[in-house]
Amino acid sequence: MKYEVFNGKNLEELKKEALESLNLDEKDCLISVTSTKSGLFKTKEEFEIKVYKLVDIAEEIKNYLNELLTNMNINANFETKIRDEQISIKMFSDNNKILIGRDGKTLKALQTVIRQHIFREVGSYPYVLLDVENYKEKKMKNLEFLTKKLAKEVLRTKQPIAMDNMNSYERRIAHNVLSTFDGLTSASEGEEPNRHIVIKIKEN
Repeated sequence: MKYEVFNGKNLEELKKEALESLNLDEKDCLISVTSTKSGLFKTKEEFEIKVYKLVDIAEEIKNYLNELLTNMNINANFETKIRDEQISIKMFSDNNKILIGRDGKTLKALQTVIRQHIFREVGSYPYVLLDVENYKEKKMKNLEFLTKKLAKEVLRTKQPIAMDNMNSYERRIAHNVLSTFDGLTSASEGEEPNRHIVIKIKEN
């Protein structure tokens, strides 16, 4: 995967120099940092940063995905969007049910494999969202609808409600919806993978 290397003694100045040189905003890239200490008492610290453009990371993801799907005997096309530091990739194939899997398990597994692959390449986890056509989009809309319904129920009954276990992305969606309701508060409770949101009346 393509990247640019910069070396220097001041990390913040080095990042600034790299971004200006590449004409990038920090949200458009991933920066990997390594440091070494030199001198008689190892007091002199020098930094090396590698700058990976998100567009190049997205291209690597598509290439790796294509390899994985070929091994699954699935032909697919990809649609890529990069926004707010998130790489979103939609897959279109004639085997969408296989790609999604039961309750989305195959899709989740593909996303985990992709994130691990990029971590090995870059040393950092980018925010990657894989979808099959509009499967996740529809799922998120259903989650938003359910969250609003439960929020209204808590406001009506004044009793807390615990939602089902969700991953971090789903919890963030629910928290964002709940933040629009005056008089409510929400908190994530439990340990992964059994972490869930509890909706409560906000105490005065």
